[in-house]
Amino acid sequence: MELVFNNLWLAWIVVSIVCLIVELNSGDLYFICFAIGALVSMVFDLCGAPLWLQVLFWALASMLCVFFVRPSLVARLHNKHERQSNADALIGVTGVVSADVPASGYGYVKIAGDEWRSISASGEAIPKGSSVTVVSRQSTILTVKIN
Repeated sequence: MELVFNNLWLAWIVVSIVCLIVELNSGDLYFICFAIGALVSMVFDLCGAPLWLQVLFWALASMLCVFFVRPSLVARLHNKHERQSNADALIGVTGVVSADVPASGYGYVKIAGDEWRSISASGEAIPKGSSVTVVSRQSTILTVKIN
């Protein structure tokens, strides 16, 4: 026991590593705060602070980290930018007409290997082989314009 009390800085490093390992499994970013608190306590141990003060600083640093550091980490990891997915991601993408798009009817546009039913945005016919850009989407039907 004397060895542990003489090397508490090492015990705080072990606590920090254990918290980081638990954090890898949870992903909540709470245990990383306790790991940071353990590192703060390690510094106080190296400065000669008694154990009760080290535990107090560990708790205080951990709670401050939970309230002030964790929210910014969560905000950075969970970026607020809405990312379009599925068919909405096709808007603005360029494709090639694979079947004529008549003036008042439906044709097909090939985009990234997939064929989509399409209509003309201007109401004009678009011949096969033309390069087009998707301007909107209604269900699975794309509205396209000639580039």
